[in-house]
Amino acid sequence: MMKITTLAATLLLAACATRPAPLPGETADVVQAKLGKPTSVYVDGDGGARSLEYATGPMGQYTWMARLGPDGRLTAYEQVLTGEKFATLKIDQATKEQVLRTIGRPAERSRVAMQNYEVWSYRYKEAGVWNSLMHVHFDEGGVVRQMMNGPDPMYEPRDRSSW
Repeated sequence: MMKITTLAATLLLAACATRPAPLPGETADVVQAKLGKPTSVYVDGDGGARSLEYATGPMGQYTWMARLGPDGRLTAYEQVLTGEKFATLKIDQATKEQVLRTIGRPAERSRVAMQNYEVWSYRYKEAGVWNSLMHVHFDEGGVVRQMMNGPDPMYEPRDRSSW
């Protein structure tokens, strides 16, 4: 029985890992046939371009964005929860809408009362290795005022007495 369960789990993981990635130029319908229904859709301006979000949160560390041009065809498909992508968000300039279009929905939302900031937190793998959280702080106007990252406590050992 154990071998059958292990085999089934292995096949399921392999099926998820080998899901076909969409190719540039494919239509939105083909992208959705391959990836399923997006977790969110963001309009990227007046020209009709949009991004289809495929988030694995709130516990997942990956969000993929399928970027569609004004003609409805795929221009890019990328994993966006990376240090490089976070670095494109400019402090004192980026807005909530820009953050959503760039890196998608957060895993958690909270508040910092002293500064009256809303904080969106994103789980990700720093440098592809370390379990981390990026905290994006917004002022009352919805503008990014601060970004801080650190270890994700969800992955920290509960009992530190053995350290």
